[in-house]
Amino acid sequence: MTLAPDVATMVRARLRDIPDFPRPGIVFKDISPVLADPASFRAVVDGLALQALASGADILAGIEARGFLLAAAAAYATGRGVVPLRKPGKLPGETLDQSYSLEYGQSSLHVQVDALQAGTKVLIVDDVLATGGTAVAARTLVTRTGAHAAGLAVLLELEFLGGRRRVGDMPVTALLTE
Repeated sequence: MTLAPDVATMVRARLRDIPDFPRPGIVFKDISPVLADPASFRAVVDGLALQALASGADILAGIEARGFLLAAAAAYATGRGVVPLRKPGKLPGETLDQSYSLEYGQSSLHVQVDALQAGTKVLIVDDVLATGGTAVAARTLVTRTGAHAAGLAVLLELEFLGGRRRVGDMPVTALLTE
């Protein structure tokens, strides 16, 4: 597994902006063309997998929904497991939940109480780091299980929204920063 020479260029060439989605004034970053292109998808998965190895993560946690795709592929590439961090009402059994603010509203993430073991190092994976609300909620959930958030790895960071500052001292790796 090696990182493509310029994964950022590959991602940037295929990333698509969708204006006014999901609400007026929001520019949605559509990664579907990145995922559909085999070379770009491989470069992204390899980049995230290398981050998982570098962080010493025992397991990856994917944030619903696009983070699932990325975390699962990177976990497979590194021989690690994957845990879903889901929206309300999607997980059976007892769950922990954490509310957070988005650029355009409120939401919450859930994790099954027994999904992570105390002391486990977890790399949180998502598609986009924007304002940081989702990342902070994910970190809080991981910590509440007794596990340790070893870092956050994302395909795209929207630097102008300041999410990296919000996550505090948790290491952040972005394959592309805009």
